[in-house]
Amino acid sequence: MTFPSLQKMSLARREALAGYAFIVPWIIGFLVFTIGPMLASLYFSFTKYNIVDPPQWVGLANYERAFSGIWDAIRTGDPRQFQDPLFWKALQVTIYYASIALPLNIAFSFLLAVMLNQKMRGINIWRTIYFLPSIIAGVAVTILWVRILNPRVGVLNPFLKDVLGIQNPPGWLSDPEWAIPALVIMSLWSVGGSMIIYLAGLQGVPTDLYDAAKVDGANAWQRFWNVTFPMMTPVLFYNLVLGMVATFQYFTQVYVATSNSIGGLGGPQHSTLFYNIYLYQNAFRYFDMGYASTLAWILFVIILILTALIFRSSDAWVYYEGQLRGRV
Repeated sequence: MTFPSLQKMSLARREALAGYAFIVPWIIGFLVFTIGPMLASLYFSFTKYNIVDPPQWVGLANYERAFSGIWDAIRTGDPRQFQDPLFWKALQVTIYYASIALPLNIAFSFLLAVMLNQKMRGINIWRTIYFLPSIIAGVAVTILWVRILNPRVGVLNPFLKDVLGIQNPPGWLSDPEWAIPALVIMSLWSVGGSMIIYLAGLQGVPTDLYDAAKVDGANAWQRFWNVTFPMMTPVLFYNLVLGMVATFQYFTQVYVATSNSIGGLGGPQHSTLFYNIYLYQNAFRYFDMGYASTLAWILFVIILILTALIFRSSDAWVYYEGQLRGRV
C-alpha cells in the first residue's frame, strides 16, 4: 500500500492532515489525563480503596454513606442523624460561601468595569492597577491576606479599632462566625479577571444605541438599564457559569489559610470545611480513595445540575442582538 506524496495532495487535504497532526497530541492527552482518570474515579467510587491494597467492590455503599440519614435529619432537624455529617457540613459551607461570594464578585467586577469604561485621562493606568492583583498567584495573595486579617499582628483590626472606632473587631479566620466573610473579602481581591471580560463587553456595545436613547430623552440610568445591561447579559451569563463552577471548587486559598492555623485544615470548628477540603482529606489524609471518588462524582453532578439550571433560566434574561435567547 502506497501513500500519495504531499506534493500530489490537494491544498485542502494537506491542511486537514496538518490540523490532525497538531490536534492528535491534545486528543491523546485528553484521553489519558482527563477521560481516563474520570472513568477510573467512577470505578473507584464503587469500591473500597486505600491505595495500598487492591480495590474491593462495595457497590453503592459509598453513596449510601454520604446520603444515609438525610430524611431522618430533615424530619428531626438533627444533623447527627447523618451517617457522615461532615459531608453535609462541607456542602453547607460551600453553598454558604458561594451564595455570598458569587453575587458580590459579579456585582463588584461589573461595577469596576462600568467605572473604568469612562473616557478620562490616564484610564489605561487605572485599568492596569485594578487588573494586576488578579495575576498574582493565589498562594501569595492568601499569605498576604492571612497576615492582614491576623487579629493580633494584622493591620486591618487596628485600623477598624483606631480609625473607625470599632472596639471589638472580628477575629476573622480564627472566628467561626467570621471565617467565611474573611474568605469572601479575600476573593474580591482577584475580580480583575472578570472585570476585563466585562470591560471588553462594554466596549462592544454599539454607540448608535446610546445615541438613539439620548434622542428619545433617556437619562444616564435609563440608558444603563435599557441599553447597557441587556447588551451585557451574555457576558454576565458567561461569568456566572464560570464563577459558579469556581466557587464550588474553592480549595487553594482556604487550604493555605487554615492548614497551619490553630483550628487546623477546615477550622476553626469546621467553619471553613469546604467540599474540596473534605474531599482532599478523605483522599490524601485518610487514604479513603473510594469515598473520595464518590465525593468527586457527587460534586460533579451538583455542578452539572446547577449549570443546567443556569442555562435553562438564560432564556428569560439573556439577550442576543436585542432578542431573548431562544425566542423571537
